[in-house]
Amino acid sequence: MKVGVLGAGVMGSGVAQSAAQAGHEVIVVDLHEEVLAKSKASIYQNVRFAGFYQKDKQLESVDVVMPRLTFTTDYAALADAEIIVENVPEVWEIKRDAYVKMNEICGEDTVFLVNTSCISITKIGSLMKRPDKVIGVHFMNPVPMKPTVESIKGWHTSEETIQFTNDFLGSMDKKAIMVNDLPGFVSNRLSHLLMNEAAYVVQDQVADPKSVDDIFKECFGHKMGPLETADLIGLDTVVQSLDILYESYQDPKFRVCPLLRKMVEAGLHGRKSGQGFYSY
Repeated sequence: MKVGVLGAGVMGSGVAQSAAQAGHEVIVVDLHEEVLAKSKASIYQNVRFAGFYQKDKQLESVDVVMPRLTFTTDYAALADAEIIVENVPEVWEIKRDAYVKMNEICGEDTVFLVNTSCISITKIGSLMKRPDKVIGVHFMNPVPMKPTVESIKGWHTSEETIQFTNDFLGSMDKKAIMVNDLPGFVSNRLSHLLMNEAAYVVQDQVADPKSVDDIFKECFGHKMGPLETADLIGLDTVVQSLDILYESYQDPKFRVCPLLRKMVEAGLHGRKSGQGFYSY
């Protein structure tokens, strides 16, 4: 299958790697050459060392996987993709412009997977010639290591699109849990509340970040605490998602913790910037 991946950040790179390892031809599109170069290098390293982390799987070598990947800044390269996984930032204007472009370029049979954590699938579908071909697929990070995704059915998403998407996910050894379309869906309506409240706990000096995360790991059995998770996702992305949730529901429980917003304004975005609640 010819797979388009729009957006070559952390999530897009993970999706591209998983699709290429599953044997698909993958076109990775991003507007920035430096982002594409970083993505290519990251995928190369991850595929090279995948055997250390996935010892239960028989994996192909990096020399077999990498030729399946093409990296380009040209949207037109997506024209004949059978399925496109979109991974651009959680900002409506950026998402909208991306889908308007793809709507002009792609054929009517292309299936669009919206890799979003909060934005309505139905709203995105309204931009397209075939809203029945639009479905939400919220991949979890790191994508190659996570066997389950949250799949979101928009108002017009067809059963044919759902089955086609499930077959594609199955080729990557992933299963989907289907939910309905409201901003934040299940995972982010719950997880972002937790991360936001954890930031309030630190702001109120109830506990330091390590103590907060240790309680979740050692008392509740979580693999990662909420603040470690926020750093992994990117504090800027967490704030963007919370802003969308607050705007969508007008519920004060989604109002961003002032400490969290201040950290983002100071350039402390988590792992990707080298500093968040922890230093990296």
